[in-house]
Amino acid sequence: MMSIDQMAHYQRKLAYEMDSWDLYVALNQGQAITVVDGRSAAAFAEEHIPGALNLPHKEICFNSTEMLDKSRLYVCYCDGIGCNASTKTALKLLTLGFEVRELIGGLDWWKRDGYATEGKKTQLGITINCGC
Repeated sequence: MMSIDQMAHYQRKLAYEMDSWDLYVALNQGQAITVVDGRSAAAFAEEHIPGALNLPHKEICFNSTEMLDKSRLYVCYCDGIGCNASTKTALKLLTLGFEVRELIGGLDWWKRDGYATEGKKTQLGITINCGC
């Protein structure tokens, strides 16, 4: 039996999260998305999603985001399930008036799904064909 509360729960979840496949498809379709890595600059330099913007959650404030376009969707990520930097990044950006979603599984699941990464530990894989 379907529960209205349960349906609402799943609808809310999908409104605030995105998985690797959804992000890959959206980027390839040229949707107005900016991928945001909320980890430190050192972690970003090691490995990140191609085209991602490094915006460490500890540094997010009005001044560090004033150059960002509020008409875009910002998909935030971190290392993965054992890290909450993506949640902190999403919350801070949302507080500043940005539309955000969190990438389920972060960089870990992005790589598990076979997508390419950039940085010192570049992983070859499926690439984004959006011109980023």
